[in-house]
Amino acid sequence: MHCEEIPVFLRKTIAVLATTAALSTGLVGTAQAATVLTYNSTGAGQFQAAVDKGAEVWNSSVTNVKLRKTTGRANITVTWDTGWPRARVTSLGRGSWIMGTQAVNEGHDTVRISSHEFGHLLGLPDRRTGLCTDLMSGASAGTSCKNPNPSAKEKAEVEGNFRTAATVQATTFVDAA
Repeated sequence: MHCEEIPVFLRKTIAVLATTAALSTGLVGTAQAATVLTYNSTGAGQFQAAVDKGAEVWNSSVTNVKLRKTTGRANITVTWDTGWPRARVTSLGRGSWIMGTQAVNEGHDTVRISSHEFGHLLGLPDRRTGLCTDLMSGASAGTSCKNPNPSAKEKAEVEGNFRTAATVQATTFVDAA
């Protein structure tokens, strides 16, 4: 039987099956693997659970980067102190952040703080919009805001940062009200 004698629908089915097989064996280009960043929160004391939840928020929100907990050397180090939360970004995905108990004592949500500070390490600046829907609005959204999730725009920006390996200047973000 010649190719032209095979019905069109069957030729299309064969083509789809061949493409699927090629993709599954790696013969055709596949999606880029996510960048994995490690974080160490052993110095975060009583806030380790909130730190882990903040990482989970990002892991469920974006695909180009994943945060993985470690107890050893890490891309991101998380600690706590009595000041305001702040992040020190040395480059995209590298640096440290501090869970400041001053914000916690004033009533700010610990998981929102965690997600926000991880956002800085993922390349997002502070945007004091006052909107609870904007994760990077930080403390400007007030203590009643408990939303730890990035907005669609914030997710897209992080996806883009890790798709293109964006350059991020060394910066310190202090999230005081």
